[in-house]
Amino acid sequence: MLKAIRNIAARFRHQAPVMAVQVAAPSGLFTADEMPPAADIEAAATNFHRAADQARAADRAKRAARKLLDRLPAGRYGAWEVERVASNRQTADLDAIRRIFREHGLGEVPMKVSAPSLKVTRAAADTLPAPVLAEAA
Repeated sequence: MLKAIRNIAARFRHQAPVMAVQVAAPSGLFTADEMPPAADIEAAATNFHRAADQARAADRAKRAARKLLDRLPAGRYGAWEVERVASNRQTADLDAIRRIFREHGLGEVPMKVSAPSLKVTRAAADTLPAPVLAEAA
């Protein structure tokens, strides 16, 4: 079984990388006259990248802790109270909406594309050719 899983994983590793789809630029971008100094942009990108790494590390830590905490009954555990509370968040019930659309012959449920995500990655280092040394005569 483990060998089969490794074979499947190896197939996915060797597939061509998925290329990012370019989207239209949002409104409100800096004009050429408004552009901040390159050092400010680089500092903001560094902070964004660092914060994204910290957020991913925090998400991993939360998932690891939840493995234990999700299985606990509600109660007090040392200095911590564990309970489950109803969420105020609501999402559309797409199954019910599809059923209603189907019952009324309205076709497919209209969907819209979500907003593009900001992606900041470190650019490849500029590589310059090695200097050519003049040969000694």
